[in-house]
Amino acid sequence: MNMFPKSKKMLFTALASVSMLFSGSLVAQDKGLISIIVNDMSNPYWQTEGTIAGRAAEELGYTASVSSHVGDTNTESNQVDTAITNGAKAIILDPANADGSIGAVRRAVEAGIPVFIINAEINQQGLAKAQLVSNNAQGAALGAQEWAMQLDGEGSYIELKGPPSDNNAATRSNGYETVLSQYPDLTLAASDIANWDRTEGRNKMQSMLRSHPDIRGVISGNDEMALGAIVALKQEGRLDDVLVGGFDGSPDAVDAVRSGELAYTVLQPVAVFAEDAVKIADHYINTGETGLDSEKQLYDCILITSDNVDNYTSPFVLEE
Repeated sequence: MNMFPKSKKMLFTALASVSMLFSGSLVAQDKGLISIIVNDMSNPYWQTEGTIAGRAAEELGYTASVSSHVGDTNTESNQVDTAITNGAKAIILDPANADGSIGAVRRAVEAGIPVFIINAEINQQGLAKAQLVSNNAQGAALGAQEWAMQLDGEGSYIELKGPPSDNNAATRSNGYETVLSQYPDLTLAASDIANWDRTEGRNKMQSMLRSHPDIRGVISGNDEMALGAIVALKQEGRLDDVLVGGFDGSPDAVDAVRSGELAYTVLQPVAVFAEDAVKIADHYINTGETGLDSEKQLYDCILITSDNVDNYTSPFVLEE
């Protein structure tokens, strides 16, 4: 039985010490170091992930060190080696690459440091003590169904995808296809990889829009790419007749839902599983057990539309 129930809400309070947290370790405490390695802290999703995990570690009496690899496995490898050298009690890792991060995780495990994966999986079971991830297939289905309904099930569209190195990108894209293939009057005109990035989303959208000017919709693997697409559509005067859907539940995306520029976003409960990962790590450090029923733990996503957007109370938190 899972001793950590998956709540879909958690109050998020900004720490006065966030800037110190991001710059390195805070004042040492009695229980040792927990190293938290996330992707790109310029992205609000990963910033929330790192902040929440760091705060949870400190509240449990650990020193928290938060760093980001920005999707680079060499940087990630060096960060893991630093955690090993510094004698970390545990590593909380959002991996840079489903395959390419396995070696770094293995080195940590061989050094006796338990690793807890969050957000993106690695393609090997049995190394990490736990892998806590959003239920991307469920979230993609939620988003695609909403998107198809708002389009009345017809028209040509464009898809923006995340990087192939991230399993979440393929899971979401496959989830979209599973739902949208049930609508014979919806036609995929073009798709491209924009690497979860807003600027790339804008640039790829501009290029595909020139080749496919008659599209009615854009479905995106994350909010940043969707927000980039919105910029491109605005520049072409097309936003009013093209429906854009996102995925993550970022503050900027929620603002775009409020304004009517974004049709919806799918909230990932990053604020919940980032905290849970630290609690599970602490439990493992103290008992040698995770308290989980399986290594992989899925956290269901929540659809945010104009109907419930006012329940969004803080970054990545939707009150029910």
